[in-house]
Amino acid sequence: MAEHTTTQTGTPVASDAHSLTVGADGATVLHDRYLVEKLAQFNRERIPERIVHAKGGGAFGTFEVTADVSAYTRAAVFQPGSTVETLARFSSVAGEQGSPDTWRDVRGFSVKFYTTEGNYDIVGNNTPVFFIRDAIKFPDFIHSQKRLPGSGLRDADMQWDFWTLSPESAHQVTYLMGDRGLPKSWREMQGYGSHTYEWINAAGEKFWVKYHFRSQQGDLHLDAETAEAIAGADADYYRRDLHDAIEAGNHPAWDLHVQVMPYDDAKQYRFNPFDLTKVWPHADYPLIKVGTLTLNRNPQNFFAEIEQAAFSPANTVPGIAISPDKMLMARVFSYPDAQRYRVGTNYNQIPVNAPHAASVHNYSQDGAQRHHYNAPSAPVYAPNSFGGPVADAERAAEGGWESDGELVRTAYTLRSDDSDFGQPGTLYREVYDDAAKARLLTTLAGQASAITIDEIRERFFQYWTNVDGGLGTALRAAYAAGVNADAPQQPEADDDDAAA
Repeated sequence: MAEHTTTQTGTPVASDAHSLTVGADGATVLHDRYLVEKLAQFNRERIPERIVHAKGGGAFGTFEVTADVSAYTRAAVFQPGSTVETLARFSSVAGEQGSPDTWRDVRGFSVKFYTTEGNYDIVGNNTPVFFIRDAIKFPDFIHSQKRLPGSGLRDADMQWDFWTLSPESAHQVTYLMGDRGLPKSWREMQGYGSHTYEWINAAGEKFWVKYHFRSQQGDLHLDAETAEAIAGADADYYRRDLHDAIEAGNHPAWDLHVQVMPYDDAKQYRFNPFDLTKVWPHADYPLIKVGTLTLNRNPQNFFAEIEQAAFSPANTVPGIAISPDKMLMARVFSYPDAQRYRVGTNYNQIPVNAPHAASVHNYSQDGAQRHHYNAPSAPVYAPNSFGGPVADAERAAEGGWESDGELVRTAYTLRSDDSDFGQPGTLYREVYDDAAKARLLTTLAGQASAITIDEIRERFFQYWTNVDGGLGTALRAAYAAGVNADAPQQPEADDDDAAA
C-alpha cells in the first residue's frame, strides 16, 4: 500500500489534484496551505547557478594512496595505505546551465576528499595554467566571456579585446584554441590543481607542489565538426557519458601525480613558481605518483549532491597550505563567499559538503538553514572555563612563507625566463604535432572571421605572432584566403558585353 501524501511538516494532504475553491467554479482560497506550500516550494527549486562552471556533473568514488610521499607532507589523506571517500565535479567554465557540453571551453576538474582531518578540496581545470595571474582582473575576464548586457549575446570582439589586452592569457588561450578545448568526454581528459600549493611534512619541512590527475582512459579529444554536431544533438553529452559509464560498471580512474619543488628553489627558479600562467617543466621537476582516484557511484539526487556541492581551495587540511599565488589567495576568500550567497550561510552543513570522516567542533551559531547545533550546556565563546573546544597549533600544522616588502600594486617580479609568450610558444612548437598545429590554425582563422572591429583583429594577429612568428604569418594568410573566398565574384562577361 502506498504511503499517504503529507505536507512538509508531516500533516496528511486531502488532495494532490484539486485546489480548495469556493464551489467547483469559484475562486481558489489562499488558506489552501498545501497548494501554497507546493507552489512556494516549486518556485524555489532552483538555487542561483554558479557564476562560472555553471554547467557540470559529477560522481562519488575513492582515492587510494599507492606510493609513499610522507617525506613531503604529513596530511593523513596522502599517507601510505590511505583510502578516502571522494566527490568529483566536472564542468564548463563560461557556459550557462543549459549550454551544450561540447562547446569549446576550459573544463573544470574539482575533487573533494572526505578525510579524517576534515574535507580537502582540489579545485582546478583540465589545463595546468589559467588566463590571468591576478584575481582583481577575474570579474572583467568572466564578463568578457559571458554575454553583452544589451543583446544578451556572446561576442567575439569582447572576448578577443580582453585577451589581446591581457598578454598573460596567451598560454591558456593556446590550450583553449587547441585540442584541450574539446575533450572527448570528462572521463578522457586530464585534471590539474593548476595552482602551486605548500606541503609540510611531519618534521615541519616545507615544499611547493603542483597536482596532476592523469586519466587512465587516455587524453582524447573531439574535432570541431563532431563537437558542433553533438552540441545540436545532445547538449548533455558529457553528463550522460559519465553517468552511463559508471552505471554500466565502467568506473573511470585518474592517477594523481605531484611535482615537488624544494622550498628554497622557489626563490631563484627561472619561472615564477607562483604565477598561474606558467608551468614547471617536467625535466626540472618530474612527476611523482601518489595514488589513484576512481569514480564508482553516481549521485542519488543530482541537485542535492552535485548542484549543492561546494568546492573551495580554502578547504585545506594539516600538512597542506596555500602559496603566494595571487589568484589562489583571492580564491580562498571568493569561493566560500560565493557559496554562502548561492547555497546558504550554513552550506557546509548540507550532507554533501559536511565532513564525512571528521567531526566539527567550533563556536559558530545561528544563520539561515542551520541544521546542527551544540548542546544547550556548551559554551558559545572562547576562551571559556567550561570545557569548550580549544585551538591546537601543533595539530593544525599550518604552513606559511616569509615575505618582506612595501605594499604595492604591481606584477610579479620577472625571473630569468619569464615572459607572457615564451611558454605558449614552447607549447605550440614543441608539444603540438603537425596535425594539432593545423587544427589550431583552422580554429584561429574562424575566430579571426568572427571579429568585426579591425583594431581588435590586428591585435589578434599580433597576439599570435608573439606566440610564434610562423603561426602569425600563416594565420594572416588563412584569414585573407577566407575573406577572398567569401567575397562576391564578378560575373564573366558574355559575348555581347565583350563586343560592346
